[in-house]
Amino acid sequence: MKKLFTTALVALFSMLGICSCAAKTNENNTNNNKKTENMKTEGKKLVVFFSHTGENYNVGYIEKGNTHIIADMIADATGADTFEIVPEKGYPKDSYNECIEIAKKELQQNARPAVKGDVKVNDYDVIFIGYPQWWGEPPMCVYTFIERHDWNGKTVIPFVTHEGSGMGGTDRKIAEACKGADVAVGKGLAVQGKIAQENRASAQKRVNTWLEGLGIK
Repeated sequence: MKKLFTTALVALFSMLGICSCAAKTNENNTNNNKKTENMKTEGKKLVVFFSHTGENYNVGYIEKGNTHIIADMIADATGADTFEIVPEKGYPKDSYNECIEIAKKELQQNARPAVKGDVKVNDYDVIFIGYPQWWGEPPMCVYTFIERHDWNGKTVIPFVTHEGSGMGGTDRKIAEACKGADVAVGKGLAVQGKIAQENRASAQKRVNTWLEGLGIK
């Protein structure tokens, strides 16, 4: 009898624990949703991006980078200004393998390649940051740009181009780098580079649907 009573207590406490965890999860989801709902989407907008031209994986040699195409679509849809992150020392255009090997070394060294020019982030309320997926990270020159600026009070919305990896958690990397900003983690846009290059109507539709979902016009 005592054994049965003990077993019943254990089962009861286990159920309470599960309920508590479920409530905690629901609370966290509610808070996350609330944060997204409260994300400031009005005000002056800027699209910042890095994009690679020349030979790219799965699309061949391109004159306009995959990310650049999506950046222009976002800017046209929202009336945002644009700023392209351009490294002072460009990446090789004739060999994508050579390009990503250099990118890999920069990642391993946690390098901050010098970039040309700048823009006053303080003049903007909502900043989209776009880049291709390189080795599971934004290219290091994106961090060069980010670390120049104060992100307190800004809304930052990441977008990426890729060939199968999606966002790949890089939105969390952006959130870590843009200290003090409200970053749309889990709400960024990921578009396959091949679609950006070869099916722009589809890419534009994805951009428009995404922006509507964020409440941005």
